[in-house]
Amino acid sequence: MRVREALASAAQRLTAASETPRLDAELLMAHALGSDRETMLLSALDAPVPEVFEPLVQRRLASEPVAYIIGRRAFWTIELEVGPGVLIPRPDSETLIEAALDHFGAAGPATILDLGTGPGSLLLAALDQWPEARGLGVDASPEALAIAARNAARLGIAARAEFRLGDWGEGIGRRFDLILCNPPYVEAGAELPRDVAQWEPHSALFAGPDGLDAYRRLAPQIGGLLEPGGIACIEIGAGRHAAVTAIFAAHGFTISSRMDLNNHIRCLVLCG
Repeated sequence: MRVREALASAAQRLTAASETPRLDAELLMAHALGSDRETMLLSALDAPVPEVFEPLVQRRLASEPVAYIIGRRAFWTIELEVGPGVLIPRPDSETLIEAALDHFGAAGPATILDLGTGPGSLLLAALDQWPEARGLGVDASPEALAIAARNAARLGIAARAEFRLGDWGEGIGRRFDLILCNPPYVEAGAELPRDVAQWEPHSALFAGPDGLDAYRRLAPQIGGLLEPGGIACIEIGAGRHAAVTAIFAAHGFTISSRMDLNNHIRCLVLCG
């Protein structure tokens, strides 16, 4: 079988396990070929199918996320190593970088704090955007921090990125021009897609009975971590704008918001 036939067959089978079956099949095939997707589509459709392709498809049929299978995920202008134990970065989170770019422009912030950094997604995307900036990523997971450090080294950013085990903003003791944060915001018991619920870390997804526990922890901490004139860009779940705004407004922040590509309010921008 040639690549083009195998892609069609895999996409048909993956319809039951994925909302993007053709894309998943192409990403898995490119990985099996040791290629990127664009090169494969342009020049390898008539190549023989690697033996390793079918086991990759079987893993996806078992609902394992494509990003975990191939070990990486594109985010903003960078590509990140990801794996079990870290939240897979989503395009929705790029809304935070867009909001920061609108505020700081090309000059950028000098210092950046990423609370709940995971594999380093937001911090490393921001440091790649602003080559003169330096930053700190904090996470409660040693496994996530190890992946974040490897990502920083592979991207050539390690000298400007520090990673620290921690509990949100506790004990940091310094201020930053830009704070980025994608906290857990799913309410306990909520139904999630199988590939999310069974594979991604629940500590990065769920935040108490109403999904607001992380915001309640963060709200009293952010003000003491922001430099004068700085901003905090905080991700929120769809439909949670009013509830989360009220939590931060009670701590004196001036708040604006930004929509994601699906026209959901995805980012709150906090000014002290």
